[in-house]
Amino acid sequence: MRGHIRKRGKSWAVVVDVGRDESGQRRQRWQGGFTTKKEATEALTDILGRVQQGAYVEPSKQTVGGFLAQWLDSTRASVKPTTWATYEALTRGLIAPALGTVPLQRLTASQINGFYADLLASGRRDGKGGLSPRTVHHVHALLHKALSDAVRWQVLTRNVAAQATPPRQQAHGDLRTWTPEELRAFLGHVEGDRLHGAYVLAATTGLRRGEVLGLRWRDLDVAAGRLSVTQTLVSVKYAVTFSTPKTAKGRRSVALDAATVGALRAHRVAVLEERLALGLGTPSADDLVFTALDGAPLHPMQFSDRFDRLVKAAGVPRLSFHGLRHTHATLALQAGVHPKVVSERLGHASIAITLDTYSHAIPAMQEEAAERVAALVFGT
Repeated sequence: MRGHIRKRGKSWAVVVDVGRDESGQRRQRWQGGFTTKKEATEALTDILGRVQQGAYVEPSKQTVGGFLAQWLDSTRASVKPTTWATYEALTRGLIAPALGTVPLQRLTASQINGFYADLLASGRRDGKGGLSPRTVHHVHALLHKALSDAVRWQVLTRNVAAQATPPRQQAHGDLRTWTPEELRAFLGHVEGDRLHGAYVLAATTGLRRGEVLGLRWRDLDVAAGRLSVTQTLVSVKYAVTFSTPKTAKGRRSVALDAATVGALRAHRVAVLEERLALGLGTPSADDLVFTALDGAPLHPMQFSDRFDRLVKAAGVPRLSFHGLRHTHATLALQAGVHPKVVSERLGHASIAITLDTYSHAIPAMQEEAAERVAALVFGT
C-alpha cells in the first residue's frame, strides 16, 4: 500500500492507495483535517506502519448505534436467548439513546466514562434516579465485548472501553438471607402448598429458579438421592422457553438429603393424584416435576410472584426466591462445608466466584480455624 499527502485549501490531507476495484480502477482513502504538512506526514507514516503490522483500519462513518445493531444480529445465534435479550435491552434502552449517534471510530474512553456517570445519576427509565453500579457494570461488559469484536473484525484499531473506568461494584456482604429459624418457619408455613417440594429443593440444594422449574422426572434419582441439572426453564420477553446451563460446571449432579427426598416423594404422589383427577394419566420421564395444574410449565415470573405472596403471609423477612440460593450457600459455609463442595453444588464456574459472593460467611470460618489450630499447638 502506498500513500502521499495533499494540500486541500488551508488544510492537509492524507491519501492512501488501497488497491484497485473489480474494474481495475485505483481505490483511494482520504483522511483530512490536518492543519500542517508535518501533521499530515506523521499521520501518513503512522497509517503505513499500521498497514505493515496488519493493524490498519479503513476510516468509516459508521455510528455506535449502527455497529451495535449489526453486532446484535451477528451474536444472536452464538449466545443463549436470555443473554441476547439482555444485550438487546441494554443496547436499545440505554446505550443507543446516549451514544448511538457518535461515530464509532471517534468514540473515546472519556465519553464512555461520562455515559456511565449519567447512568449512575439518572439512568432509570422511570425518571426516579440512577442505576445501580451492578447494572452499569453489565452495560460496561456489553460495550467491552462489542468493541472487542469490532477490533477483531478490523472495524476499530483499539477497544476504548478497555480504557474506560466502570464504577466499583458493591460488595456482596449485603445479600439477604434467612437464618435457619426463619427458613424453617417459612417451610413450615408452606407445607400444604402444592409447590412445597420446589421450595424445599431450592433451600437444600441452592438450585436457581430456572433449574428448579426445568427439572424433569428423568433428572431425579430419589433412590440414589441425587438429581442432574441438564436444562433450565427461562422467560425471554415473557415467553417461556427451555435452555441449558450457562457453563459446563452448571451441568452437574447434586446430592439430596433424606428430608428433601421425602418432600419430592410426597410431591410425586400429589402430582399423580392431580393428574388422575384431571384425566391426564401418569407423567412421563420427560415431563416437568413442577408444573401448573394442567401440566403446563410454570412461568418463572408468576412462580416468583407466588413465592413473594407466601413469604409475606409467612411473616418472615422479605426474601426473593433467588435468596433461597444465597441462604443455602451461606448456611452451608457457616456449617463448615468446604467452599469447593458449595461451589460444585451451586454450579459456579470457579470456587473464586463462591468465595467472592459469600465472603460475608468466611470470617466466622476463619475464627473457627484459628481456634482449632491454636488447640493443636497449645493444647487448649
